[in-house]
Amino acid sequence: MKTISRVLVANRGEIAVRIIRACRGLGVEAVVAVSEADRESLAAKISDRAVCIGPAPSIRSYLDINTLISAALGTGAEAVHPGYGFLAEQPGLPEACKQNGLIFIGPTAENIRQMGDKLMARKVALESCVPTIPGSVLVSNYDEAQSAAQEVGFPLLLKAAAGGGGKGIKIITNAAEMAGGFETASAEARQAFGDDRLYIEKFIPNARHIEVQIIGDRQGNVIHLGERDCSLQRRHQKLVEETPCPVIDTKLREEVCQAAVEVARHIHYENVGTVEFLFDQDNRSFYFLEMNTRVQVEHPITEMVTGVDLVQEGIRVAGGSPLSLTQADIKNIGHAIECRINAEVPEEGFRPSPGRIERWVPPRCQGLRIDSHCYAGYFVPPYYDSLIAKVITHGADRDQALMLMRYALANFEVSGIGTTIPFLKTLLETPDFIKSHINTKWVEEVFYNNGEPS
Repeated sequence: MKTISRVLVANRGEIAVRIIRACRGLGVEAVVAVSEADRESLAAKISDRAVCIGPAPSIRSYLDINTLISAALGTGAEAVHPGYGFLAEQPGLPEACKQNGLIFIGPTAENIRQMGDKLMARKVALESCVPTIPGSVLVSNYDEAQSAAQEVGFPLLLKAAAGGGGKGIKIITNAAEMAGGFETASAEARQAFGDDRLYIEKFIPNARHIEVQIIGDRQGNVIHLGERDCSLQRRHQKLVEETPCPVIDTKLREEVCQAAVEVARHIHYENVGTVEFLFDQDNRSFYFLEMNTRVQVEHPITEMVTGVDLVQEGIRVAGGSPLSLTQADIKNIGHAIECRINAEVPEEGFRPSPGRIERWVPPRCQGLRIDSHCYAGYFVPPYYDSLIAKVITHGADRDQALMLMRYALANFEVSGIGTTIPFLKTLLETPDFIKSHINTKWVEEVFYNNGEPS
């Protein structure tokens, strides 16, 4: 077991602020790595120390492993927390940490490799006796893809083996679309991941996206903290998340959560992670989709219903401590919803809207949490992800959580930049969402077709 007294936060935005506050709660110093564009960020203001790691482009700052390791060593940090995005799921960072005597607050490099490659992850799920979506092994060219497609059947998905974040995915509805789809998906995968390998999965039209929060320690203990429903998406990007999933019963909930634990145990997973599943609403079956080997954007809703600080637990586990909780300790109480607020203009095709925030007045009430790095006068830079806040509500049931969310969105005052708040307000008022009659394609195929902005 190693004592962690100082952490380098190797990220920016709201997750950097979240990690800093978790460190403070443990009595751990937080040093934040900032690019030149983030010198005046909230993370820089509230950290114990901020160290500049390079110019604004992430390839020269937040994605530079050597610079981050130098920053950690130079500031006397014992550990590095990657947050999500950037280098969080790149095995090179935990390997560099190990080589330099630093603790990586996250899973092992081997865990990241196993689950970062989607084909290898499917193999792990099969070995764990967890259902997987019907599909293929690697398809190296168009001919192989066509052959596999005949076996799997249409509609299907062409997916990047090294994929993530919704990139490198193409829906193919018939054989005539295969050639163009294969070329498009492989090109996007090559550009996004430097890896153009593809495989095929059966496309499930009426699917929900369900994920299970797990955490494991070095002693071999793995527990889950319940599931989240992340079905409300646009172009594979999540918009709204909630827990528990409104459309599964207790038996199915137990099955999917136990399946996630089995996958994590099979690879001796350490630290915080999320196992994702597709739930076929037509035949009431779930299938393993992938595993995210990091803290999720939507982790706060799990924290709201369980009372567990996932970031703090991840820091303790990284230092070698066993889990402070057993499965029996986890009690999921009430319902929580999260809305992601982006600096975008929905009516203009979700055009990014960087710029100076003139007014920033978040709502306040019981059962409401705002995770953000923004403040009045802050300049939202154009170089990074457009997420500026997460609004999280917790109620005794879904109706109460939704009522609180409507109040929060109606009373969130922001000016100087465009935001997705008006879009989300409309989304949450639709009868389909209120009744939870949605799937992963609902926003694009139903909501937009009713005349809303695309």
